[in-house]
Amino acid sequence: MSKPRLQATYRLRVEPGQAAHRARLLAIEQSIEMPPEAVGDGRVLDEVLARVETVELQPDGRSLARLSIACETVCEDAGQLMNMLFGNCSLQPEVELVDVEVPPDLARAFGGPNQGIDGLRRLTGAHSRPLTCTALKPIGATAAQMAALCRAFAQAGIDIIKDDHGWANQGSNPFAARVAACQRTVLDANAAFGRRTLYAPSLFGTQAQMQRQIELARGLGVAAFLIAPMVCGVATLSALKREHHDVAFIAHPALGGACRIDPPALLGKLFRLFGADAVIFPNHGGRFSYDAKTCQDIARHNRAPWHGLRPALPVPAGGMSVERVPELKRDYGADCMLLIGGSLLIARDRLAERSRAFVAAVAEPTPA
Repeated sequence: MSKPRLQATYRLRVEPGQAAHRARLLAIEQSIEMPPEAVGDGRVLDEVLARVETVELQPDGRSLARLSIACETVCEDAGQLMNMLFGNCSLQPEVELVDVEVPPDLARAFGGPNQGIDGLRRLTGAHSRPLTCTALKPIGATAAQMAALCRAFAQAGIDIIKDDHGWANQGSNPFAARVAACQRTVLDANAAFGRRTLYAPSLFGTQAQMQRQIELARGLGVAAFLIAPMVCGVATLSALKREHHDVAFIAHPALGGACRIDPPALLGKLFRLFGADAVIFPNHGGRFSYDAKTCQDIARHNRAPWHGLRPALPVPAGGMSVERVPELKRDYGADCMLLIGGSLLIARDRLAERSRAFVAAVAEPTPA
């Protein structure tokens, strides 16, 4: 009986007549990385060498090559999975990673989200509607200034208030002081208004540093964290989510466009596989160039049944406004989290009013 293998699909920008040959070279590069004729071990050739399953010419002249890759090469390690999917071939400009499918046992080994959609709803008390989220900006603000923003957002009823992804341990606003000030403010507002708003600080540095940050923040009652898996490494996300089962991890897409990996595969599947409970992505019509289909595919992959993994919340973001809330609700339905930052902050003295308008727009029933 053959062993389960993971499936990877690549887009090849080569002449049609060269596609099959290029796919065979890709299979070698992404597995044994040496001439097969130099391998004397039959098991390696039969079981470890990646196989070309199909090569299909596309209408645009490019080709899609589907390879099967031995699970033993992955070692149940998130970084190694990325390496075997797109390590060396990321250096070859004619190759793009389009899609990945993992066998059930490997999916269970990684485990996916600890909380997922249901867990995030339980933590925030937000049911039967999209969750609301905002970001603390700008970099350079003091802990007291950020706490004041937290107060306005939490009093308005926003579900999750996250650090901007650029926050680390800046001298003007060190991590420990920022987390203490923001979390205390959010807890005070929750007690006063009977809510369960979460504050999510941004993790930075090495895995060991992040572990200390999580321990410090959890001691203050923090239950959610922002992490950029492509900055710190997907293995870091995977390890932290295994260590901290009862908190939520919100994945930020920073550096996600540095490699030629299709966004639905990276942001829709892989981040979820490695443990993201919610995945931020740049929505169409904002500051970024993703089209509507790409965004819908990201959301679909995050929520679709997949080997028993918990679904993750898709988080359309990137220049969204309060005025677009009805459209976003129609596009993504109730199982999403709407992230609006600058469109609230630009209100300045009317921040509280603008934030309440955001919460009210999300709570408004969506017309059939």
